[in-house]
Amino acid sequence: MSFNIPNSDKKRIIIVGGGFAGLRLAQKLKNSGYQVVLIDKNNYNQFPPLIYQIATAGLHPSSISFPFRKLFEDRRDSFFRMTELRAVYPEENYIQTSIGKITYDYLVLASGTTTNFFNNKNIAEVSVPMKTVSEAMGLRNALLLNFERAVTCTSEQERRELLNIVIVGGGPSGVEIAGALAEMRKYILHKDYPDMDISQVNIHLIQGDSRLLNGMSEKSSAAALSFLTRMNVNVKLNTFVTDYLDNMVVMSDGGKIPTRNLIWVGGVTAGKILGIAESSVGRGNRILVDGYNRIKGYSNIFAIGDLALMQNEDPGYPNGHPQMAQPALQQGELLARNLKAISSGKPLQKFKYRNLGCMATIGKHKAVADIGSFTFCGFTAWFLWMAVHLMSILFVRNKISVLMDWIWNYFTYDQSNRMILRSFDSQTAKETEQRLKEKHWGTIKDHDNNS
Repeated sequence: MSFNIPNSDKKRIIIVGGGFAGLRLAQKLKNSGYQVVLIDKNNYNQFPPLIYQIATAGLHPSSISFPFRKLFEDRRDSFFRMTELRAVYPEENYIQTSIGKITYDYLVLASGTTTNFFNNKNIAEVSVPMKTVSEAMGLRNALLLNFERAVTCTSEQERRELLNIVIVGGGPSGVEIAGALAEMRKYILHKDYPDMDISQVNIHLIQGDSRLLNGMSEKSSAAALSFLTRMNVNVKLNTFVTDYLDNMVVMSDGGKIPTRNLIWVGGVTAGKILGIAESSVGRGNRILVDGYNRIKGYSNIFAIGDLALMQNEDPGYPNGHPQMAQPALQQGELLARNLKAISSGKPLQKFKYRNLGCMATIGKHKAVADIGSFTFCGFTAWFLWMAVHLMSILFVRNKISVLMDWIWNYFTYDQSNRMILRSFDSQTAKETEQRLKEKHWGTIKDHDNNS
């Protein structure tokens, strides 16, 4: 197999990863004079800030997913290939992927991060992360399946395990899914499961730090804790989950919680990229870059977004930038300008992060937002959160779809995507294929006989 990219007199830029940073870079390189090749293991971009709403049945997956080919359909100088990076060969200027190798003039690594289980195999095997649309779908299926089982099981111990929900990680993702599940418990479960004792559905949020949302102001952290407490979410601070044994979450304070619903949003790490020197890798496997997002030790390889670690370059962030959407978007945009500057012989511009604020939503009329020196809580923050996220979604169709779901949920307190969707296992798929073949050939034979 090969990339089948036509040869061109234009210099080629390969972008690995179509998240916030990689996609913004690809968009800004339109008509740049470069040949742009974007590769990603999926054929779509996803909008991470709303992934928790997929997991809690508030939105349909297609509402926050956007096909790469749709974005590039009017561009003759841009190509997309669905593949995974295997290794980088800097001296020969090519990359090896799952479909073959391809040469580059400039390489941009924007592959982001994955869930960090801190080398705990038990937790990695049983917990459900929530970083991608497919993981959110898996989490939704797991929660709904456990609710169904809780209605029919005969053991009280098993029922407790099925109805206890433990969320590990008190950042925006943890706070938001805890709030969404609390609202589902209050407004939906008693209608869907009238024969279930809803009081047994307990939601636990475990945070290793002394406060929630430790990347935001103390006022926002306190407000988030207050909102969740009033929504009957059991919040444990200064506590770590150390293991999972016999359907029990084991905590650093010696406590245990029986559960079969372990949601892990407790941290991220970057995956190692073969071919990049160890001397160019920093904490959390993030790649060390200079002020222009050029990987240290290389002249034509860059890293942007969550993968990049820019230390002692941006005065306001000597230890690197937060792994959030805005730094990724801004790095992608600036790198596009710098690559254009390289082609025209103009000077490059160093990256300086503009902090546009941070926000998190906990539920209806419950949110927190830090914007500049101002902190908003409650309805105002909730409205700002919705407006900002709605404007950030690509495609008008997706904006309308999300808005309509939000309006429906607002007035009805009902999430309409509560379907358990499971893929066939390989054996079932084979049996189905065989039945379809038999039906198809039987139809043809009947037609021949009737003729």
